[in-house]
Amino acid sequence: MNIKKHIPNLITLLNLAAGLLAIIAIFKGYYDEAFIFVCLGIFFDFWDGFLARKFNVAGPLGVQLDSLADMVTCGVVPGLMMFVLFQNIQEDSTSVYYLTEEYFYMGFVPYLGFLITLASCYRLANFNIDTRQTDSFIGLPTPANALVIMSIPMIQYANDFEGLTTVLYNPFVLLFITILSSYILNAEIPLFSLKIKEFTWAKYKMQILFLIGSLLSFFILGFVAIPLIIISYVLVSVISNKMMAKV
Repeated sequence: MNIKKHIPNLITLLNLAAGLLAIIAIFKGYYDEAFIFVCLGIFFDFWDGFLARKFNVAGPLGVQLDSLADMVTCGVVPGLMMFVLFQNIQEDSTSVYYLTEEYFYMGFVPYLGFLITLASCYRLANFNIDTRQTDSFIGLPTPANALVIMSIPMIQYANDFEGLTTVLYNPFVLLFITILSSYILNAEIPLFSLKIKEFTWAKYKMQILFLIGSLLSFFILGFVAIPLIIISYVLVSVISNKMMAKV
């Protein structure tokens, strides 16, 4: 029995398990735990592919498992998180957006958060058949998008930047983030891959420097750094592509 061929798939299932635990944490109102579980799932998502290539056991089963696990951890979870954020605003009796009998029809608004889940599903399915995305991405990867969405409640409750916290309690802002998130997941924007297949400086210099810069930003700014890092990721990719096109 070749144990090595099962290790990557086992790690993929740990990604799925982390996503399920994140869902439970959201239902219980433990948003910090949900954030940690999503980060843990993304961590497993990196290592399953790396070990599959390292052990030379990559196959179609692993590809399908990876997408299904990502669908939960980076698709269902952020969609549910956005649903709950909308719902919390409407249920807050001190909020100007408090749901009343007169405006009962606004009760459908939280369900718009699941646009993120639908867009994530489409992106993951498209990724599996898009031959252009072997060494890079087109559109924002679902793990990066999930981190942005999951950072919103962390920014709200950390309250390190009061003005930003107030903005993020506005349902119109959350709706804008939802629509932008759904769009950029499937936008025709080439982005460099953050998955390092070999630990070589010459080949992955940009990725390594970006990851180091991201860690430093997180330690300095806290959870506010996460959306800024993702915005920087998109900008760096666009600038890099334009510079390569001129060469």
